[in-house]
Amino acid sequence: MTQIHLVPLANAPDLRRLEVLAVALSRTFRTACRIRIADIDISPTLDPSRRQYHSTAILQRLAGTFEPGCRILGVTDYDLFVPVLTFVFGEAQVDGVCAVVSTARLREERYGMPPREDLLRERLLKEAAHELGHTFGLRHCPDWRCVMASSHAVERIDVKGAQFCDQCRRAIG
Repeated sequence: MTQIHLVPLANAPDLRRLEVLAVALSRTFRTACRIRIADIDISPTLDPSRRQYHSTAILQRLAGTFEPGCRILGVTDYDLFVPVLTFVFGEAQVDGVCAVVSTARLREERYGMPPREDLLRERLLKEAAHELGHTFGLRHCPDWRCVMASSHAVERIDVKGAQFCDQCRRAIG
């Protein structure tokens, strides 16, 4: 299986959180996962009226950044959107190589609760695995326990598992 490169983007989570994510993704995808530092300017993707970053435009900036044969996951703390939705936790090129996730709406503080690093890490892993699953051609899974189940609210992330169901696991190899 191809390597996964985690790319901290502007306003990225701290390096320790990314290291923990890299180890977890290595286990989930059974492949090497490395943190790669790159100077990718995402400031042009900001929509000032929304105060959010356009995730599709970020994917375009990530594309072709690293050597062929790897998957790229950009990670940021900035809030993301696509024009037809209020926000997204992340986005991926289906059957492509690039994905991006944001911790902005994964944090308990966003919902008036005290910070919980354990919950943030769990949510980040689920969303990262979900978006990377799309790069392998996976669509949303009807099994609510599968990491590929659709999540339009943070509560949905919390109830689904961090692993692929058997059918989705077979599809990614």
